[in-house]
Amino acid sequence: MRELTLATVVLLAVATPAFAQPNDVADPYGAKSISIGRYGTIAKKLETAYQNGDRSSEILLNLAAIRIKQNDLQGAEKLYREVLAQPNIDMDTLNGTAWSHDIARRALSVTAVAAK
Repeated sequence: MRELTLATVVLLAVATPAFAQPNDVADPYGAKSISIGRYGTIAKKLETAYQNGDRSSEILLNLAAIRIKQNDLQGAEKLYREVLAQPNIDMDTLNGTAWSHDIARRALSVTAVAAK
């Protein structure tokens, strides 16, 4: 089953968020919350999952999206690099399909520009 994923990059004019919508789960990784700027609860949930060892691409990409929106580019970059260290997975998004490595690479290229 494909899970809910949000991959967002720093410059809204440059990058488009990627959302996935499973049929049986409303918002397990907080993509909807993140997309409307409600980070509080979902940030805590994702951070707890991360601290407990969950390194799924969904957790890493959504947590990175929150860190970018909070202007923590270094924290986001670390998470994107963790995605790249894992197997590349195909993720369904509301924008179509996307590979986890493609999302991470695109985000890294934009965050590198933003950091300069």
